[in-house]
Amino acid sequence: MEYVIGIVIGFVVGAIGLFGFLKFTASNVVRQAKDEAGRLRDAGVREGETKAKEMELASRQEALKRKEQSEKDLDSERNELKGLEQRLTKREDTLDRKLDTLAMKERNLDALDVKLASRDKVMVEKETELTSVLKEQRDRLLHMTGMSPEQAREMLLRRIEDECKQEAGEIIQKSVEHAQEEAKEKSRQIIIQAIQRYAAEQTSDHTVSTVAIPSDDMKGRVIGREGRNIRSFEKATGVDVIIDDTPGLVVVSCFDPVRREVARISLEKLVQDGRIHPARIEEIVASTNKEMDDELIRIGKEAVQEANLPNIAKPIIPLLGRLGYRTSYGQNVLKHSLEVAYLAQVMASELGLDGVLARRCGLLHDIGKAMDHETEGGHPQIGMEFLRKFNESEAVLNAALGHHGDVPATTPYTPIIMAADAISASRPGARRESLERYIKRLQDLEAIALEFEGVRMAYAIQAGREVRVIVDAKLVDDKISAKLARDIAKKIEDEMQYPGEIKVTLIRELRSVEYAR
Repeated sequence: MEYVIGIVIGFVVGAIGLFGFLKFTASNVVRQAKDEAGRLRDAGVREGETKAKEMELASRQEALKRKEQSEKDLDSERNELKGLEQRLTKREDTLDRKLDTLAMKERNLDALDVKLASRDKVMVEKETELTSVLKEQRDRLLHMTGMSPEQAREMLLRRIEDECKQEAGEIIQKSVEHAQEEAKEKSRQIIIQAIQRYAAEQTSDHTVSTVAIPSDDMKGRVIGREGRNIRSFEKATGVDVIIDDTPGLVVVSCFDPVRREVARISLEKLVQDGRIHPARIEEIVASTNKEMDDELIRIGKEAVQEANLPNIAKPIIPLLGRLGYRTSYGQNVLKHSLEVAYLAQVMASELGLDGVLARRCGLLHDIGKAMDHETEGGHPQIGMEFLRKFNESEAVLNAALGHHGDVPATTPYTPIIMAADAISASRPGARRESLERYIKRLQDLEAIALEFEGVRMAYAIQAGREVRVIVDAKLVDDKISAKLARDIAKKIEDEMQYPGEIKVTLIRELRSVEYAR
């Protein structure tokens, strides 16, 4: 019994000791946990303060960067405004000089009008005097007596001779007029037949000089840091890149159409690739230039094959390809040259000439336009000098030099090329023209005609191919009408630019109206 009690007591004492030990251990764990929590809290507070300071510093740096960027943008806008102001000042000076020139021309015209009026007055006086002299001589002859038969016969024969000369002159004039009418009718038939046998599309392609940009971020990459990329691109391609507020669009500007096309293709490749930096720009531009050289040769060969002229010199073929990117009043010059070649062949064949030579003259007549951006002078002279290096025939050289009538024609093919060139340039739809420019051209035509004294009304008709001028019959007589029409045509030639030719028709009519009551 005592043994059992001792065991129970020992068990109870052990349990009390174990409880004390566990309580002591638990209190130590709780105390350590509280200490750890305090340390973590202090560390979190310190880390939060540190991050707050870092965020404040980053926001200040961002604000400084935005301020610097805004100042740069303002400086750029100020520079653009200064440049715009300078250009406007130059234009204003140019307009002032033009106004002074026009005023001087107007004074000269007034002086010429005064001189013509005085000359007309003198001519009227002389005609009156001559009429009186003739009347006096006629009266003397009527009162003459004692004339011998020989003298009377001689006077009669002389009068008959004069009348015969006059009749012969009238017959010759009628014959010439009849021959001219037949020649006009024959030439008209040949031209109509040539136009009917050759059918081409109404409008030609126009070289595009814009590049689509997917986003404004890509515009910034095209510009590069401080404009580094865009300067490298302009230097490598020789074009001007215009980037404005227009969304998704970049304009490439250059007078040379081939360089403009190289720049456009290169910029499209750079935008698709996404890697835009000076070294990549030079690589892409060099690759595109090589591709463009191959493309020009391909286009030139296709044109030569289409014109069926296999013996064209190799250096001429790339220039024909360049004409494929050249436009004149919206008309593709290469397609225009092919049109002229076929029209010239048809007309030459109808006239019994060499159709193949005429086709060659037509294809090469505008070859100078492929080089007029790089060589000084007009395209007829440039083309003629270039073709002479390859021993082209006299017909081809004269057609290239004289197809605008600047020099006399030495072969019959040059007038044919002139006619075919006018047909291709002036047929409806051949040359593209905006509505505003078309209306302004018609208004300018009418305004030029109305500037002359004696003109009452002027109407531009036939899409600007003809201007009809109605004059005051009391101020303008039949003798002045022809000169006035020539003066109006001359002033149109000097002051306006237009394709083809403009016909000036002057109408003078005198109406007398009375009423029977």
